[in-house]
Amino acid sequence: MSLLQGRTVVVSGVGAGLGHQVAAAVVRDGGNAALGARTEANLAKSATTLDPDGAHTAYRATDITDETQCEALAALAVERFGRIDAVVHVAAWDSCFGGLQDADFATWQSVIDVNLLGTLRMTRACLPSLRTCGGSVVFIGTQSSVAAPSQVRQAAYAASKGALTSAMYSLARELGPYRIRVNTVLPGWMWGPPVEAYVRFTAHTEGVPEAEVRKRLTDRMALPDLATDGDVADAAVFLASDRARAITGQSLLVNAGELMR
Repeated sequence: MSLLQGRTVVVSGVGAGLGHQVAAAVVRDGGNAALGARTEANLAKSATTLDPDGAHTAYRATDITDETQCEALAALAVERFGRIDAVVHVAAWDSCFGGLQDADFATWQSVIDVNLLGTLRMTRACLPSLRTCGGSVVFIGTQSSVAAPSQVRQAAYAASKGALTSAMYSLARELGPYRIRVNTVLPGWMWGPPVEAYVRFTAHTEGVPEAEVRKRLTDRMALPDLATDGDVADAAVFLASDRARAITGQSLLVNAGELMR
C-alpha cells in the first residue's frame, strides 16, 4: 500500500518550490492534497501539473495571516475528501534579510505573524478534523534557527522559525492525547528555486561560474551534493504518514550533513 493511500494532507504555501514538491509527494504516495497559497494561479498550475483530472487535489487561495481563510481551506479539504489526516506547513516569509543592528521591527512583526502565528492559525483550523482520528502536523523550519549561516543574514526568519520549533514541543504534548503528532523538518541549503536564484545572483555579481558558487556550498556538506526540495518534501511526507506513528516533538535536519547534532 502507498504511504498515504486514502489520506488527505493540507499543504500551505504551494508555489514553484518546496510546496509544489510536497504536494507532488502526497499525490505520488496515494494521498489527496488540499493546496493553499496566496496566489491562485500558482495553485492552479500545481494542481493541473500534479493531478490533471483533479481527482486527488483541491485548492483555495489562502493567506495564513487571515484566520477565516485558514478555516476555509480546512473546510475545503473536509468537504472534498471527507477528512484531514495531516497538515504540512510550507507557507513562510523568507525574504527578510539583515540582522539586529539594521532591523525594522515592524517588518519582523510581519514575519512572525506569517511564520509563527500564521502556521499556528492554520494548524488550529485543521484540529477539528484531526482530532476525530488522529494525524500529523509537520512544520517546515530552517537550519538557521539552530545555527547561523555564514553566507546570508536572516535574523527575523531564524527567530520566527525558532519560535515555531519551540511551540512544537508544547503542541506535541497538548495534542498527543488525540493521537496528533507534531514534528519539524529543518532544511539547510536545498536545491530549488530560491537557492538556484542565489547561486545565479552571486555568480553574476562576482563574475565567477555558477559551479564555483555551488561548490562553496557543497564543500560544507558531509555528502557531496545539496539536499533538494524533493528530499525535504520526502521527509515531510514520511512524518505525515503512519510510518512515523511513534515520532512526535522531534526536529529532523535535512541538510546533506552540513550541520550534525
